[in-house]
Amino acid sequence: MSDNNKPLILIVEDVESNYLYLNAVLSKLDATVEWVKNGIEAVDFAKAHPETALILMDLQMPEMNGYDATREIKKIYPDMSIVAQTAFAMSDDRAKAIDAGCDDYLAKPIRSKDLIDTVNKYLNK
Repeated sequence: MSDNNKPLILIVEDVESNYLYLNAVLSKLDATVEWVKNGIEAVDFAKAHPETALILMDLQMPEMNGYDATREIKKIYPDMSIVAQTAFAMSDDRAKAIDAGCDDYLAKPIRSKDLIDTVNKYLNK
């Protein structure tokens, strides 16, 4: 699914306008971007694509939330990079995301520079 040497980034986001924004910002990078709309689809995608370089995980979604999806993915691929992204930026959300296995955290609205800097940190590790 990803072009030969391009890193594969998965956006897990149930709100289309949020996905469109993230995708537009990420289009500046030389990466392949895929989109799923809930945690169940995210876990299935990760299982099918172990080469995924980075997952941008929304935390508040229907069917399976981002915390549970992160736990499931990290059980299978402990080294897969997952960055939480959520509009519900309460003081304990960051800690809950890290406890669930997320490697990093971005609060919405996400500034494009913060997104690019964070994504590059994980693509270049």
